[in-house]
Amino acid sequence: MTDTVADHAASPTTNLRVSLVQGATLWHDPDGNRRYYGELVASVRGMTDLVVLPETFTSGFSNEAGDDAEEMDGPTLEWMREQASEADAAITGSVQVRVGDDVFNRMLFVTPDGAVAHYDKRHLFRYAREHERYSPGCDRLTVEWRGWRICPMVCYDLRFPVFARNRFDVERPGGLDYDLALFVANWPAARAHAWKTLLRARAIENLCFVAGLNRVGTDGNGIDYSGDSAIIDYVGDPVSEYRDMEVVATSTLLASGLAGHRQRFPAMLDADRFELR
Repeated sequence: MTDTVADHAASPTTNLRVSLVQGATLWHDPDGNRRYYGELVASVRGMTDLVVLPETFTSGFSNEAGDDAEEMDGPTLEWMREQASEADAAITGSVQVRVGDDVFNRMLFVTPDGAVAHYDKRHLFRYAREHERYSPGCDRLTVEWRGWRICPMVCYDLRFPVFARNRFDVERPGGLDYDLALFVANWPAARAHAWKTLLRARAIENLCFVAGLNRVGTDGNGIDYSGDSAIIDYVGDPVSEYRDMEVVATSTLLASGLAGHRQRFPAMLDADRFELR
């Protein structure tokens, strides 16, 4: 293979353990959800690198929950810091956060040392009138954690491949933007086929692992969720999949497999160059 690929399309050199926490989020009950998810997260303390919680895991996906949105320094961020420290792992999921007059569907990425990065959901779900209650984010986020570059996104973002594109720049260390794309969701069972199909598409086209974490159960609006949380590898094959059950499951993402695929199949060198605005 060419020096261009070897020198610039760097991949992680250590494996990453990812724990999917597929739960039945309680409706409009932040305290109850923190207790519920805390018990689930406790089962993987010291045995994982990254814990993934669903979208709006303190309330369920509700436009009305925005009225009770927390400030950034609210109880959920404090809880996430505690969970990350006790688990010795990063923890991520989205909550409603108020900033001035705006409410964001904000995905928080918290590490054991208490550091916080956040991504505000860019694509608001018009079909459920999310755009009438929440403000959209602008910028995509990439975080580095234990040797992996990770791009967190939220639910409806999965339908927009240009925004999710893993862009390649030969002048940038690492070349590609990220190694793992995360999607946290409240994705209804009625559209499960789209969820499963698009997770695979994002992994294949972006030469990366994809982790999609969805909830299960029925929410306060009577909408059913079948979970279908999964980790998909760079060729679109499932590393793990879980349907219609409460589960906390840890999978190990193999760095050598990702590096080998990018070496053998360097499609990023043929990709179109563009900028998001």
